[in-house]
Amino acid sequence: MLFDLGLTGVGLLVVLSMAFGMVAQFFARARTPWMWMIAAIGWFIGGLVASEVVWGAMTVDEIQPIVDGLAFDESLLGGLVVGVPVAIVAWFAAGGHSTDRRIGV
Repeated sequence: MLFDLGLTGVGLLVVLSMAFGMVAQFFARARTPWMWMIAAIGWFIGGLVASEVVWGAMTVDEIQPIVDGLAFDESLLGGLVVGVPVAIVAWFAAGGHSTDRRIGV
């Protein structure tokens, strides 16, 4: 198996992961301020595995688009499949409550 992921592909995957992490942090409002990092790491690992392991043997003719070795659509699917469950588990592990600790909220 040949891993041909370039810097542009890695950079795009990092940007997508960070965006998902920020969205997860905003919507989850978990007790931990690290929710964005946990969700982003889950998305990154899922996207990397999907792009380079699951669909890594396919060629440019078989899958589109490929951005500097990153199978873009497949990495989005892998990030979603791994990132969302990781974010949900992290939310429950953090207590699943809002960071707003005022009485009556």
